[in-house]
Amino acid sequence: MAGLRPAGEALSYKMVDDELALFDKSINEFWNKFKSTVNDTSCQMVGLREAYKDSIKAFAEKLSVKLKEEERMVEMFLEYQNQICRQNKLIQEKKENLLKLIAEVKDKNQEVEALTANIQDLKEEYARKKEIFPSSLNEQKPLLLIGGDRKCSKCKSISTANKANEERLKRLQKSADLYKDRLGLEIRKIYGDKLQFIFTDIDPKHPDRPFMFSLCLNEARDYEGAEKQETLEDLKFSSCVFTTARERKLRSRSYQGRADGEYLVNCLEHSSVNVL
Repeated sequence: MAGLRPAGEALSYKMVDDELALFDKSINEFWNKFKSTVNDTSCQMVGLREAYKDSIKAFAEKLSVKLKEEERMVEMFLEYQNQICRQNKLIQEKKENLLKLIAEVKDKNQEVEALTANIQDLKEEYARKKEIFPSSLNEQKPLLLIGGDRKCSKCKSISTANKANEERLKRLQKSADLYKDRLGLEIRKIYGDKLQFIFTDIDPKHPDRPFMFSLCLNEARDYEGAEKQETLEDLKFSSCVFTTARERKLRSRSYQGRADGEYLVNCLEHSSVNVL
């Protein structure tokens, strides 16, 4: 009987066991609930962290776009500011030029006014003189007309002389061209203001043989030979020789006939023309 417990004690032990079991169950339920809550919280934290990262990334992109737009706005503002400065400078320059033009116009107006006043004074003075000397002015008109007629006649005489000189120059040019073509004439200006006349193509045996003479003007304005001081009268024979040579050259360019060539050469050698 000693090993048997009393009924009251056994009941108390059973109640303790039941309480312990209930406590264990409560603890397990709390643990499971806590663990599930912690897991849910950690999942939520991970989701929130990812959402935070995404939002930060999107915000950074938006902020970068905004910064670029602001930089462009700043550049545009600076460009507009520079344009405004340039336009202000141009406006200032145009303003200064306009002021200068206005000053010049004022000066011109003053000059015009002064000239107008002078013209008016001259008109009044002319009217006064016309009233004082009416007859003298009427007498001077025929004199002015006569002077104008004299000037016109003088101009006409000058024009006639110019035309005559032009015709003379044309004739001289034709003669010089003829001598150059037929007799190989070459005119040179040498020392002492002398003119040297060189002829070739005269001697049929020696077409390149030159004949030459020099002329100059003396104090009496007459032509004379530079070497032998011959006058223009002494050159008539030479002129006849050149005229004969020209006529014969026109008839026959090759100078056919030995007698003609010898005649020309002898005439030139015995005249005042130097033979080189």
